[in-house]
Amino acid sequence: MTTTRPEGREREDGVAKNQTTTSQRGALVALLVIATAQLMLVLDDSIVNIALPSIQTELGVEAVDLPWVVNAYILAFGALLLLGGRVGDLWGRRRTLQAGIALFVLASLAGGFGQTTAMLVIARAVQGIGAAMAAPNALALIATTFSDRATRDKALSLYGAMSGLGIILGLLLGGVLTDTLGWRWVFFINVPIGLLVLLGSRTLVAADRHRGRLGVLGAVLGTAGMIALVYAITRFGEDGLGDPVAIALVAAAAVLLTAFVLTQARSRNPLLPLSLFHDRNRTGAYVTMLLLAIGPMGTFYVLTLHLQQVQHYSPLQTGLAWLPFALGIVVGAGIAPKLLLRIAPRYVAATGALLGAAAALWFSTITVDSGYWLHLAPAMFVLALGFGLGVLTLTQAAVYRVDPDKAGIASALLNSAQQIGVAIGLALLAGIAATVTARPANAALATDQALVAGYSTALTVASGVLLAAAVLALALLRGQQATAAEQQ
Repeated sequence: MTTTRPEGREREDGVAKNQTTTSQRGALVALLVIATAQLMLVLDDSIVNIALPSIQTELGVEAVDLPWVVNAYILAFGALLLLGGRVGDLWGRRRTLQAGIALFVLASLAGGFGQTTAMLVIARAVQGIGAAMAAPNALALIATTFSDRATRDKALSLYGAMSGLGIILGLLLGGVLTDTLGWRWVFFINVPIGLLVLLGSRTLVAADRHRGRLGVLGAVLGTAGMIALVYAITRFGEDGLGDPVAIALVAAAAVLLTAFVLTQARSRNPLLPLSLFHDRNRTGAYVTMLLLAIGPMGTFYVLTLHLQQVQHYSPLQTGLAWLPFALGIVVGAGIAPKLLLRIAPRYVAATGALLGAAAALWFSTITVDSGYWLHLAPAMFVLALGFGLGVLTLTQAAVYRVDPDKAGIASALLNSAQQIGVAIGLALLAGIAATVTARPANAALATDQALVAGYSTALTVASGVLLAAAVLALALLRGQQATAAEQQ
């Protein structure tokens, strides 16, 4: 006897199936939108650097003004991240992300059509403002858009992979676009990408506004303190650790940020809710991220100089040479969530930092004649593998299990720690390399040998910083793996 299912039941099952398929499709689009937004923002950290010589030649940019084509973006981005994250919590994360991407696209268009140094620097600063609005809210949207742990982990892995790939892709695209279409296309390339992100952003969760107001005093003190701090770091990188202006800026930043914290403790509408730091695991993630970002990104900078100045790679060859780094980021970001379901976060993050320390120490043995395939490429992969493991672990610790009305500022704090760590890494390791190279003992050496002596010392310091990150991870992060409830 054949049994048939009631027609109504079949219709209900079909509707449920269609709803599930639609939901899955929407989640996939949302994931691609967030990942593409992150890729575009990170891409701009490196793509413009390759075009600087062409920009200087065509626009007649003075040597003293040229660094501001890069620094204007870094300064605005790093200084306004906290404000961008909190605005997203109060105004709506999707809306803030959309506004940031729109501003970024318009600034990219202005930069591409730039005719003067001032116009280009202003466009870069506005790009930084847009990035500060978009970046923390893209990360926060992962926690609020994807409800189950498995999907969130996959989204976070892709987000982390885009962060690493964007740097390498920036080097490659910067070289290709500058050599073929011209330097203006390192700006124009953001326009179609940004428009696609805006179009797809309609799939993101919109109902995420929360009650509260933005405290004006806290916003002013926090933003001013971050501007002073980030600018001080860039000055140290350009003019050395003894620069009096940078030292004065550090003092000003200390005063402003101390006043900021004191006002936040008493404010009814804090820009930075200090309750975020009550969770030792989250606080540990922020501190460890600061050190973890110093090592790999500083190492990336020093090795790029080595490839170009000692081994005489072209910009495009340099970008291609870093492909093992991109592969390592993808592998590290992919396996970290699986490890975190079985191993406590402190051990995963510490392992990542130790891998990075070993790679930096490996790099420190470079010579003028170091081979790429046997020396540099394997260490690049290990460095990125460790970075991917560490960043994904720390990101989970920072943004998972946070109150919904604080997800944006929690993400912004992590982004700020990473951006400041990157800036410190560049300034510290570049300064050490330059100081050692200029020592009288190295002056008698050939130029390449003197440069390698400086790079080797800087890379040894990077290894020490990453070792310290491993110790911090072990001391501050959770000692238990995710519970069954958290894995859902």
